[in-house]
Amino acid sequence: MSGAVRAGRGVVLPVGEVELTGGLLGDWQRRNREATVPHAIAELRKAGNLENLRRLADPTVGAYRGRYPFLDTDLYKTLEGLAYEIGRDDAPAGAREFFDEVVGLLEQAQADDGYLNSFFQDPEQPKQPWSDLGWGHELYNLGHLIQAAVAANRRLGDRRLLTIAGRFADLVVRKFGTDGEEVVDGHPEVEMALVELYRETGTADYLTQAQLFVDRRGQGKLKHTIFPAEYFQDNAPFRELPSVTGHAVRMAYLAAGAADVSLETGDPTLLAALERLWDDMVATKLYLTGGLGSRHSDEAIGDRYELPSERAYTETCAAIATMQWAWRMFLATGKASYLDVYETVLYNAYAVGLSADGTAFFYDNPLQRRPDHEQRSGAESGGEPLRRSWFGCPCCPPNIVRWMSELQDHVAAQQGDTLYVGVYADARITTETLAVSVRTDYPWDGEVTITVDSAPEEEQAIALRIPAWCTGAEIVTSPADGAVTVGEGDWAGEPVDGAVANDGWALVRRRFVAGDTVRLTLPMAPRAHGSHPYLDATRGALAVARGPLVYCVEQQDVEAPVDDLLLKPAAVAGATAHRRPVVDGVPDALVLELTAGVAPTPPHELYPVITAQETQTAISEVPATFVPYFLWGNRQALAMRVWLRAAN
Repeated sequence: MSGAVRAGRGVVLPVGEVELTGGLLGDWQRRNREATVPHAIAELRKAGNLENLRRLADPTVGAYRGRYPFLDTDLYKTLEGLAYEIGRDDAPAGAREFFDEVVGLLEQAQADDGYLNSFFQDPEQPKQPWSDLGWGHELYNLGHLIQAAVAANRRLGDRRLLTIAGRFADLVVRKFGTDGEEVVDGHPEVEMALVELYRETGTADYLTQAQLFVDRRGQGKLKHTIFPAEYFQDNAPFRELPSVTGHAVRMAYLAAGAADVSLETGDPTLLAALERLWDDMVATKLYLTGGLGSRHSDEAIGDRYELPSERAYTETCAAIATMQWAWRMFLATGKASYLDVYETVLYNAYAVGLSADGTAFFYDNPLQRRPDHEQRSGAESGGEPLRRSWFGCPCCPPNIVRWMSELQDHVAAQQGDTLYVGVYADARITTETLAVSVRTDYPWDGEVTITVDSAPEEEQAIALRIPAWCTGAEIVTSPADGAVTVGEGDWAGEPVDGAVANDGWALVRRRFVAGDTVRLTLPMAPRAHGSHPYLDATRGALAVARGPLVYCVEQQDVEAPVDDLLLKPAAVAGATAHRRPVVDGVPDALVLELTAGVAPTPPHELYPVITAQETQTAISEVPATFVPYFLWGNRQALAMRVWLRAAN
């Protein structure tokens, strides 16, 4: 979520100042409006989320529906997305009516003291409010309510939710503030929401409360049940955590909230801890797709280098949380490397969570599907073999709805007289001084053209992110004036001949006039990735990527069993790329055609005796089509692999 908020070394562009106008991200937003939003509204009605609120005023409605105390958040996340969509010209049918209906129910359900949670307010619920902070999710609920409220106020000028959220937040400040009980919630999320509420209202108590929640964690303030302290990131004070740990969504939400606190307070110790934790995560615990979380049993991150492919959990909510953390770290430091990770997550670990038609979801996102596997998401038996229309714990679908509606908020930022374009998409970007249009077919193509629509008489600068995967990037300005510079850590630089420094930014500074263009070319050669030798699950294997996209091979697209395929880096480098339909009824995608080897028939023994050094030598070759990972699972439920054995 963005607003005209100063944060760190950048300034997030004001709401409404970036608009996606086409391309893949624009297509995703259109699909969100036309398919995912109506689907989510229908599923929420069917699941009984509205009745859970309605019965607080009318007990004849029936019993509380659902197993979990946080089901109100599915409404809040959807409302947050709807605030964006209703504010657009082509709002989804029924969106306004649903929004108003839910807001009305919330106004009726809120207690006199500001408390709001349909589970704990249920007269048949034996648990009392605030009696189970470890698992009650009451502050987590408040966090999502606040985020929906801020979105509605900014996008629609509608203060109703902000009034509701403010009353609940004021209760929390009274109860758990500086002079209150020293507690924390079992599921972080409220921290970044409270900072956002402070930004929206100017009430300093909300920022103080967020800071208290961050600082109290790891101080023995939380009663642990079922899982140990590490699961809740409560095993050590945040600044002393040795590594990202525990439940992946909780960890990334906590880090995003801590980053917000650091942005507003300028606390260098908090930022240093965040940088250390981030670097360790990227170096040892993040999947190639940007997914976070390797364990199904506790939805947890796991040990360093514990990154199995077929059992990768990488919950969709964790992908969104990682992007939230990444964006805030970019704002705090100005480093392009955080946006590199953001982009990887966006196009892979996040995008794969939604079906091509926008009406079915993955909860977990593995990097491999074995031929005899029946994919069951959300820890539930039965149901569809791949993506599901909804879940008993449906945290991911409405999270996708809200994040998809907010993609434009994470395209660009401004600092002083410099516009930073960090994510490439067809867009119109308008600052107080500079307006530009971006045209690109990214991520299918690396050509990005920025046209100046209006500019002041004074010099301005446009900074372009050069992704870490790219070599040989070129920048051409028109009219040409040679004013291409390379950014350093302080976002300044020395003139060069179009070369790009390792820090990931290229800067063009001049007196722009309407019609000027800056064209960036990012070569997108297919590339083969290996993995760290400590990463046992993919030792001796290769994965295929092009630009920001990770690719996979599905059994539909190769004649030999995918488990028998062998890859050579040279075969990947020589792959041909072309656009064609992958899934019926959706826009074409860019696929990679290459030649893969086929391994000999493996021995029948599970653990054969090895008497000599074996080699992975192909006995034949077959053509194979690799498709973007985010599109897998939209056809037959067959085998899939991201990582394939490397051939000698």
